[in-house]
Amino acid sequence: MKTSPPSRPANWFVAFIILLTLGGLLRLLDLTDPPLDFQPSRQLRNSLVARDIYYSLLPTATTEQKELASSFARSVGQYEPPVIESIVAVTFLATGGENFIAARIWESLFWLAAGVALFDLMRRAVSPWAAVVAIAFYFVLPFSVQASRSFQPDPLMTAAFIAGIYFLYRWSEEQAWKWAILAGVFFGFATFVKIVIAFFVGAAAIAMVLFTLKKDFWKSKQVWAMAAIMVVPAFLFYILLNQGRSTEYFFAWTVTLIKLITSADFYSKWLAFVGSIFGLTMIFLSLAGALIATPRLRWLLISLWVGYVLYGLTLPFQMYTHSYYHIQLIPIIALGLASALNPLLESVAGQSSVGRVGFIALVIAVIGYQSWVARSVLIAEDFRHEPAFWKQVGDAIPANTDVIALTQDYGYRLMLFGWRKVSLWPLSTGLSEARGGEQDAAGDFADLTEGKEYFLVTASGQLEKQPDLKKILAQYPIAAEGDGYVLFDLRK
Repeated sequence: MKTSPPSRPANWFVAFIILLTLGGLLRLLDLTDPPLDFQPSRQLRNSLVARDIYYSLLPTATTEQKELASSFARSVGQYEPPVIESIVAVTFLATGGENFIAARIWESLFWLAAGVALFDLMRRAVSPWAAVVAIAFYFVLPFSVQASRSFQPDPLMTAAFIAGIYFLYRWSEEQAWKWAILAGVFFGFATFVKIVIAFFVGAAAIAMVLFTLKKDFWKSKQVWAMAAIMVVPAFLFYILLNQGRSTEYFFAWTVTLIKLITSADFYSKWLAFVGSIFGLTMIFLSLAGALIATPRLRWLLISLWVGYVLYGLTLPFQMYTHSYYHIQLIPIIALGLASALNPLLESVAGQSSVGRVGFIALVIAVIGYQSWVARSVLIAEDFRHEPAFWKQVGDAIPANTDVIALTQDYGYRLMLFGWRKVSLWPLSTGLSEARGGEQDAAGDFADLTEGKEYFLVTASGQLEKQPDLKKILAQYPIAAEGDGYVLFDLRK
C-alpha cells in the first residue's frame, strides 16, 4: 500500500516562523540588564511588588526582610491586580531568587503567543503573504521590541486583548459558543489586568456584535454570556474591591487634566508623539487599510480606532508623554497594514520574476533595518552599574533616620537596589505644570522637611531646575557625598 509523502509547509508559513523566531531572538538581547531601559519607574514599581510577593512566599525570608519588602510595595500604590508580578514572583521562587530575566522572558512569551493569534486573524481576512509582511511590524518594530518585554501590566494586557480580538472575530464568523466563551475570557482577563483596555474591548465587542447579529443581538444568549464574562472580573476588582484607588486615579489623571483636550496644541502633540513611535506614514497607511478592508475587518478596525480616540481623550496627559500607553496600537496598526498591503501584494504576484525578487529584497531590507535598530536600542545603554551605585547610596544613609530626597523614579531605585525608603521632594516636571504650577521650594521647605534629619540629592538636574532649593541646601553641612549623590545633614 502506497502512502503519499507529507506535504511541505507553504512558503508563507516558513516566512512567518522565521519572523516569529526573529521577534523572539530580539527580545532575548541584553536580558540581564536592570529594568531601566524602558519606562524605568513603571518597571521598578512592578519589581518592588514582585519582591514583596516573593518574600511573602519565601520560607527562609526573615521577618525584617518581609516587613521591609511589604513597606516598599505599599508605598508604590496598587492600581491594578498584581497578575504579572505574581507570575514573576513564583518564578523567582522556582529559580532560586530575584533576577531581571524572568519578567522579560514571560512578557516576551505572551507577546509572541499573541502574535500567532494575530497572524491567523490576518490570514482569515487577507492573503497569507500580506499577513506575513504586516506581522513583521508587530514583531520587529523597535518600540514593539522594547515595550513588549518590559516588566509592567501593559504587554500582558495587550497580548490578552489580541487573543480576545481573535476569538471575537472567529465568533463573528461562526457564532459558536466556544468562540464566544473564549472571547469573553480573554477580553475579561485583559480588562482585569489593566482597566484602560476597556475602551478598546468595549468598542470592538459592540461593533462586531452589531455587525454579526444586527438589531437582534439582544436575543443572543452567547452575547449576554460574553458580556458577563468580560465585565465581571474588572467590575469586582476596580469597582467593588478597589474603589478608592480607582477613584483616585480617575480624578488625578482624568478630571484634573481634562482641560488639556480643549487646546489645539494637545492634538498636535498627540499626533507628533505617536508619529515618533510608529511613523506617521505607517499610521495613515493603516487607517487607509481600515477603510478598504473587508466588511467584517473594517467594522473591527474602525471600532478599535474609535476606542483609541476615546481612550486618549480620557487620559490626555499620557497621550503625548507616556509611550507605553500606546502599546495597544501595535496590533491595531498591524491589522490595518495587512489590509492596505493586500492589493499591493496581489499586484506584485502578477509581476515578472525580476519585479517579485526586487520587492522581496526591499521587504527583507526594511525588516532587517528595523531589526538592527531594535537591537541597537536595546544594547545602546548599560545599566549594570546602577544596583551597586544605589546600594552605596543606601549604605551612606544612617540607619533609622528620616530622609527626604530629590531623586529619580519616585525613590524606587533606592528601594529596589539600596533597600531604603525616603520621603520625596516634589520634582519640577511637565506634569506639575499641567496640574497647576511649579513647586515653591523656599516657601514649603520648612513644612516638607519637618521631622526629617537628612536631605538626599541624586537628581542633580532637578536641583538645577529649583535654584531656591539649591540655595537653601547650601546652608547645611554635607554628611556624605559620592559620585552622583549628596546627603545634607538637616540637624545642624
